[in-house]
Amino acid sequence: MVTEHLSPLDLAFWRIESADHPMHLGALAVFEAAAQDPGPASRPRSGSGRGADSGPGPGEDPESDAAARAAALLATRCTRVPRLRRRIHDVLLPVGSAAWAPDADFDPARHVFLVRTPDPRAAAGPLMARPLDRSRPPWEAHVLAGPDPRSFAVLFKFHHALADGLAALALAATLFDEGPTVRGPARPQPEPAAHVPALRELPGLLATRIQGVGQALEIGAAMARSGLPLPVPAALTAGAGGTGTRAVAGLALALDDVNRIRKVAGGTVNDVLITLVAGGLRRWLAGRGDTVPEGPGPRALIPVSRRRPGAGARYGNRLSGYLLRLPIEEPDPLRRLERVRTGMDRNKEAGPARGAGAVALLADHVHPLGHRLGGPLVAQAARLLFDILVTSVPLPGFTFTLGGSRVREVYPLAPLARGHALAVAVSTYKDTVHYGLVADAAAVPDLAALAEALREELDALVREVS
Repeated sequence: MVTEHLSPLDLAFWRIESADHPMHLGALAVFEAAAQDPGPASRPRSGSGRGADSGPGPGEDPESDAAARAAALLATRCTRVPRLRRRIHDVLLPVGSAAWAPDADFDPARHVFLVRTPDPRAAAGPLMARPLDRSRPPWEAHVLAGPDPRSFAVLFKFHHALADGLAALALAATLFDEGPTVRGPARPQPEPAAHVPALRELPGLLATRIQGVGQALEIGAAMARSGLPLPVPAALTAGAGGTGTRAVAGLALALDDVNRIRKVAGGTVNDVLITLVAGGLRRWLAGRGDTVPEGPGPRALIPVSRRRPGAGARYGNRLSGYLLRLPIEEPDPLRRLERVRTGMDRNKEAGPARGAGAVALLADHVHPLGHRLGGPLVAQAARLLFDILVTSVPLPGFTFTLGGSRVREVYPLAPLARGHALAVAVSTYKDTVHYGLVADAAAVPDLAALAEALREELDALVREVS
């Protein structure tokens, strides 16, 4: 068997994890059961290699307990997805590296859980705080069954070493019912055998290496130019390291409202979504009696996918990023949007391979042993680079179903870096924008108020363009 080593960036995410700062991303999908028997929709996609799906266990009625049926389907289907049966283990060479290997003891019961809870959304926070078992394939699916037997939620958790947002979507899609195919990562290619370069190849190899070093130096210089972190509102920090607790909140907004703002004020949908975060933070801070800074606002790290549109790609991470000051000091909603648009245009002009936000690309220039020894130090340095994560994960336009139950809402959930109190993720599903908020529960006890502040910011912008 050909050994598949973790890429440098995947390895970095694996090494910087700690018990209080697990490095998994997630999504909370809210389902609503169909009125009639799900029928053929509950069968797997053609050509997926699955056999007949098993139904609910003994004593469980699939018609009266949609959650139990969903859990049974997930437990069966995950056994037929090879990537979900592989774990990460250390290897001798290269020193400090890690690789993927099949889990000979794979048991779906260790990854798919049926949780009875009076409040499925409230249960997501403590579950996000719980690290994945690093000795097993790094993912979990928690089926959260509430009081309504025909409605449930599923919290998917994927380690960042396994997948970025787009790759996680492709993995989750393999567990859903048949429907339009999500083009996911292709099978990993075997690693090439060791190659000793011929003399004629050395100039090209040297040029490539020099180019890579030059890129690293340029990114490092941009980080230095960004200066030391300025004071930010205490609500965005989690003390020395954070408490390890998590709270989760979600907000659904009409995509039509976002598009109306974009058409009148200009910019992109993403510019408007980032502006909602900036304005929401301003309103939230003012509402809780905190001082809104008059100087430059907090620095948002905005991940940028480096995957080619429409092309299959390997699992793992293909990410860079932009760094943007959120103009929370600006009192006018439209001027906030203008400043976000200007900052994002400047980032796009420079490109995702340059600037302080491209720090993820530096992972390629670090020896595996450096990741292993320096992981804890890198984790502690996140606060020096950015103050809040704001990420977007696009979703396909069709409807996802599981056991015939339709996905009604999808809230993406980002990992929380050390020293940070808040992370924001956003996805557009069907005709709705979904914000997923993850916070240190002790540092941000009023996360629901922030979600409401985002809604108020959207209303304010709609009024401005009406």
